[in-house]
Amino acid sequence: MSAVQALKAARDAGVRIGVDGDALTLDADAQPPPAVLDLLSRHKAQVIALLRPGGDGWSGEDWRACFDKRAAIAEFDGGLPRASAEARAFACCVAEWLNRNPVRSPAGRCLDCGGREHAHEKLLPFGAEPTGHAWLHSRCWPVWHARRKADAIAALAHLGIDQPRTL
Repeated sequence: MSAVQALKAARDAGVRIGVDGDALTLDADAQPPPAVLDLLSRHKAQVIALLRPGGDGWSGEDWRACFDKRAAIAEFDGGLPRASAEARAFACCVAEWLNRNPVRSPAGRCLDCGGREHAHEKLLPFGAEPTGHAWLHSRCWPVWHARRKADAIAALAHLGIDQPRTL
């Protein structure tokens, strides 16, 4: 069982969970089942990581809510089969992660290859003005972007949102 499943089991048992420093706080109207307390204890560090906001300002639960909402919209409003809706929701989460975790670099060197700008090979800014730019050669962008997407996929997987399998 994972931390995501432990959280779900606790919530299904009526347990409200919070984080206080390095401790979990539990609140419930009735004594939680021992199995739920054991799950939370075994996955405490991962549960705290899911509940605590990351550098992008979102917690693992925020990411899960984003995924679930996008999948529901695609399935129920868009009429997509569940697998296709989840694939679309995952793609939205990857794009959101990339937007919330921008990469910046100083002008003058390619962030990917480290090379300088030349008359035949200009450095181009990638990114948005408020967050800054990553400077890259156009030939370097595809590999750099693929690595960034892989970083997003790994970060989402760490939060319990796995890439849907394509059919």
